[in-house]
Amino acid sequence: MSSARIIEILSDLVRYPSVSSTENRSISHYVIEFLEQKNLKCEQVAYRDRDGVEKLNLLATVGPQNQSGGLLYCAHTDVVPVSDWSFEASGPFDLYQADHKLYGRGSCDMKGSLACFLAAIESVDISQLRFPLSIICTADEETGYQGAAQVAQHSKIFRTLCEQQPLTIIGEPTSLQVIHAHKGIYSFKATSHGRAAHSSTLEGINANLKMIPFLQEMKQIYDETLSCADWQHEAFSPTGISWNIGINDFTQAVNITPEQSVCTVSFRPMPDQQADALLKRASDVARECGLDFEILCQAPPVFVDDKAEHIQQMLELTGNKESHTVSYGTDAAMFLDLKNIVICGPGDIAQAHTDDEWIDIVQLEQGVDLYRRAIERLCL
Repeated sequence: MSSARIIEILSDLVRYPSVSSTENRSISHYVIEFLEQKNLKCEQVAYRDRDGVEKLNLLATVGPQNQSGGLLYCAHTDVVPVSDWSFEASGPFDLYQADHKLYGRGSCDMKGSLACFLAAIESVDISQLRFPLSIICTADEETGYQGAAQVAQHSKIFRTLCEQQPLTIIGEPTSLQVIHAHKGIYSFKATSHGRAAHSSTLEGINANLKMIPFLQEMKQIYDETLSCADWQHEAFSPTGISWNIGINDFTQAVNITPEQSVCTVSFRPMPDQQADALLKRASDVARECGLDFEILCQAPPVFVDDKAEHIQQMLELTGNKESHTVSYGTDAAMFLDLKNIVICGPGDIAQAHTDDEWIDIVQLEQGVDLYRRAIERLCL
């Protein structure tokens, strides 16, 4: 397949400004129409996100469904916001080529990967499948895997996939390296409420005063995660859980008593670590301090034995000698009922979420070739 066709598909995908805070129906229907033209049977799983915005996940499958094995590819259709775009030749949602690079929001994370798999489907004879070929495209991966969680809970095709246990490729950008494990991501929010007033009076209630002892405990946990071996894992870099503390009292002027104070914390647990114990500890302290406490995300780490058969299959297909771990998370955290998971996709994660996001055309060409050969080996 020519690179022109891959670029055409990617251009179509990038053109949809599917930022996580907005609807993703438009891009989802584009993918559905593409797949239905190739005779894949599609299923839609709709839901409303935390802000009430309607989102759409899609699943599609083709081939004999009474067979186990086969291949499943997973992508997400949402992208991160564009607060600043430094590439002046075009806007973030107009794919632009300069030499061997294609610029656009989502070109790397991860519409480039999705374009590769769609192009790979075009390059094979679907009528000759002997094992099932399937695809999942989720919403809200960038904001806590809400879409993937909805798929795992409500999709009929997903339940069938759990019976078939296909080799499952999460197509996040890995520069086509084989990834057998990644960290999880947990996050929570603690909120202190006060009463605003002019700071020269005694009418206000400073929300920060209740927050301070909570922050002291969060700092204590931070120190422990740096020094205690229980929160380190040598298979990952960095080796710690990255206990990240954010604070904001939303005060608009120095002479206003803060009426609200918010602390957010995220951390990235690794296999065999008691992440829930940290959540409980934080929750208990929040209650003692009189704070509201809300869990925002609980996505466990993903770990597959690097000697597993499907990891070895991917190493053979990619020509790599060994698999690796990464510190970011993926939808795989919601798909743990699928046992043959591997993360592998075109594009460099260092280019994801940047103000000049791009993907190398060579990576796209190699991605199509890899996914095509995976389909041929596992489904034909």
